Amino acid sequence: MAKSNAGTVEEYLNELPAERRAVIEQVRQVILDNLPPGYQETMNWGMISYEVPLARYPKTYNQQPLSYAGLAAQKNSYSLYLMCAYNGALQQDWLAERFAAAGKKLDMGKSCLHFRRLDDLPLAVIAEAIARVGVDEFIARYERSRR
Repeated sequence: MAKSNAGTVEEYLNELPAERRAVIEQVRQVILDNLPPGYQETMNWGMISYEVPLARYPKTYNQQPLSYAGLAAQKNSYSLYLMCAYNGALQQDWLAERFAAAGKKLDMGKSCLHFRRLDDLPLAVIAEAIARVGVDEFIARYERSRR
């Protein structure tokens, strides 16, 4: 699937074929069930995005909300962007250890975790990763990175 122009999450989900929508909906529910207060779900960057609203933190380098996580169905796979795990080797090491403990292979670039099937993704680890960083800590990490 190419980058979506959907204006709402529901429109995005409705664009997907049923089998791909089912995967995205399951991962989305894990995110929503574990998302700390203060983040909002929206459409941004052509995917479902979980962000710090500009009303809460407007001082970003690109005048866009701080992206905490993102979820997208690609042509042959899925992508879960975990900016909460991108900000430092400790977070990435933690994620790699959790994936290994779950018997799963971590296929991740800087912040983008790729998976082809829902079974490739240890949902309990994703839940824990999403729940790990509250908004205040995420903003503090961002500010430290911009110094």
